[in-house]
Formats: sequence, C-alpha cells, structure tokens
Amino acid sequence: MDKNILGTNVCVQVAMVVHDIEKTSQDFADFFGVEKPQWIITGPPEEAQTEYRGKPSNARAKLAFFPLGGNLSLELIEPDMEPSTWREGLDKNGEGIHHIAFTIKGMGDKIAKLEQNGMKLIQKGEYTGGRYAYIDAESTLKTVLELLEND
Repeated sequence: MDKNILGTNVCVQVAMVVHDIEKTSQDFADFFGVEKPQWIITGPPEEAQTEYRGKPSNARAKLAFFPLGGNLSLELIEPDMEPSTWREGLDKNGEGIHHIAFTIKGMGDKIAKLEQNGMKLIQKGEYTGGRYAYIDAESTLKTVLELLEND
C-alpha cells in the first residue's frame, strides 16, 4: 500500500448513523453537558448531486454536529430511505460508527490513489462550499473513510 495517500493523518470527524437524530443528539447533549445542536438536512438532489455506487441517488440525511475539541467533531446522521452509504450502513450494521473523515486537497487524485490501493469509491456528492467522497476501506482499515474538500 502507498504511504500517506491522503497527505494528512489529522481526523476531523467521527460519524455515527442513527435511527432517531432527535433522541440521540439529546442523549449526547446530556452526556456532554451541552445544548442539543439543531440538525440540518443535506441538500436536495439537484444541489447535492449525490452518486451512490456509481448511480444518481436522491438520498438525503439529517445531520447534527458536536465539537469535540480542536478540529474534531462528532457527526450524527439519520438517513432517509433512499439508497446511500448511510442507509446501507444503518441497515447492515445498525446504529453506530459509520466513518472517519479527513479534510484533503485534490479530491480526484486522492480517490484514484485510494482505488489503486484497493479502496473503492462508494458515494460522492456536493455541499455548500465543497464536496465529499466515501471510500470503502473496511477490508484494510475496518471502516469507511470520508474525504472532505472545501473550496
């Protein structure tokens, strides 16, 4: 395997898929002793341009974020029923850790290098100010990786 493909080892996010974002975000807020964050919803299909396993998807999800110190955050994801890596993870593995995320530069190059190393693109899309990609690294790293590239 190539070394330091991402060009960083700084994790910026740990994400969990959940059935009920209201309850789980309140549980984490109580645990951390903070106010429950307002959840947001991912962009509509024409904005998000989501592709799941190489095909367009109308998938959307509710997201809530908790800062954990430094640049690290906990993301909670409640997916809708449309095909997505979030829905697949929740249906296959139940609630729990879905991915860890890294901020990178050069999305296309990073995806190509990861694929050359046996880690395949699962899902990609756009968000206001950037783009994301989920990479299947379960066979080697035991998790999904998320690449975040901000403009």
